[in-house]
Amino acid sequence: MGDRRSFLKLSAATLMAAAGSPPALAADAGAAHGKRILPRWRGFNLLEKFYRNDPFRESDFQWISEWGFDFVRLPMDYLQWTDPNDPYVLREAVLEQIDQAVEFGRTYGIHVCLNLHNAPGFSVNRSVRQSLNLWRDAEARKQFAFQWEAFAKRYRGIPAARLSFNLLNEPMGVDEPTYVNAVRAAIDAIRAADPDRLIISDGLEWGREPVPALAAEGIAQSTRGYEPFGLTHYRTGWVDGADRFPLPQWPAPLVNGYLHGPGNRDLHTSIVITGPFERETSMRMRVGQVSARGRLVVHADDSVIFQRDFRPGPGTGEWKQAVYLDQWDIHQNVYDRDYPATIPAGTRELRITNAEGDWMTLTEIGLRPANGGNREHVLAATDTRWGASQREKIRYDPGDADAVFRTPVMQDRQWLYEQRVSPWQRLADSGVGVMVGEWGAYRHTPHDVVLRWARDQLSLWRQAGIGWALWNFRGTFGVLDSNRADVDYEAFRGHQLDRKLLTLLRETDGP
Repeated sequence: MGDRRSFLKLSAATLMAAAGSPPALAADAGAAHGKRILPRWRGFNLLEKFYRNDPFRESDFQWISEWGFDFVRLPMDYLQWTDPNDPYVLREAVLEQIDQAVEFGRTYGIHVCLNLHNAPGFSVNRSVRQSLNLWRDAEARKQFAFQWEAFAKRYRGIPAARLSFNLLNEPMGVDEPTYVNAVRAAIDAIRAADPDRLIISDGLEWGREPVPALAAEGIAQSTRGYEPFGLTHYRTGWVDGADRFPLPQWPAPLVNGYLHGPGNRDLHTSIVITGPFERETSMRMRVGQVSARGRLVVHADDSVIFQRDFRPGPGTGEWKQAVYLDQWDIHQNVYDRDYPATIPAGTRELRITNAEGDWMTLTEIGLRPANGGNREHVLAATDTRWGASQREKIRYDPGDADAVFRTPVMQDRQWLYEQRVSPWQRLADSGVGVMVGEWGAYRHTPHDVVLRWARDQLSLWRQAGIGWALWNFRGTFGVLDSNRADVDYEAFRGHQLDRKLLTLLRETDGP
């Protein structure tokens, strides 16, 4: 390919005109320790180096540009270009494919963000085996810094408006001082080789929490848009228990599915649903998982209308899967089955309790009033956090056309803002560049739910002035070839296009 730098260089003035990036970024690019405000980029993740080694596709950049977007993030596995016998030897042929992606970005006016999804000593992907630990081992930190120094030298002189470095995908299980110490050498190496390079750090705890220690150093930060997790990762194959998540709804009552028994005294509360239940009502409770033992008891006002003991153990039983935890010498079996009860007419309050043992989960509660036809009202446990007790009552009104079930806090646009957007907007307002490096919902989440949820997300990010990158462009979260069962796809240049999602991205938060 000749001199790999010469064909990648472009004057700052020409680039700013092509990419539409605001002058503020270029003016601030030389301030190595100053604050930077990021452009509100919008785009996609491209996965050609995501634990595989495929060349990037020019057509992706072309279509992304044609549709009016201006950003791609490349989550990559460093092992694809690193000699397996020597971590300080890099394979030029693979690096030239990354060069080509940077050049595609120049050609089509798209900012390119390089990210190490798998880095020396850390990957959020638990299936990746690591011989080193980035948080503890000096050798891992040395190799990590070497990787970024190599990119910094390779792309020195390419304007920050065209290219950025996203240090590490979703650091988790580490405190802030340890994380900052682990990436410090890489930051210093980048700045020594290329002082103007734009550096982005993912937030801690899977990108959820800002990193205050980096806020004043001219390092932008990236968060995620995967809330609520049960909606975005419904039935994913790589999340334990995702096949047991309740069917996503949006907006939805905020209900925690854990029923803690007396063994967790501080969390031992009941799910309470208030009526009145004017008619006799059929009820079903889907029990998900039971830890050690449990006794499910249901009161209609003062009367017990259901009780059942659960004793998970080895082998076969009424459970679907026996799960043994050696460290505690207990079974936490997966039941995933419904248990029926009948609520008498005139009941004012329904109380559901785990009266014995450790904990169990309810993933759904279905209510079907007599003479109400075949329609069932389903209350899904949208909050899958362990350790949250049932403090608030749930109101049930089958005549409410907007929300049959209501909780004091609903999972809705306001909830998204308070839980996930507000902390990052405050960071952005302080002068730190912020964007959403990944977001989206997996293909099994109902499409109408995805569209309502995505519209709320996009409107909040637009309001906050924050850019984003959907995971992914082609694939199970994307606008092309997502393989959803409930989408009428449009044929597009040999691919299946989700026109509704694309239109939403362009019209709600497009250019």
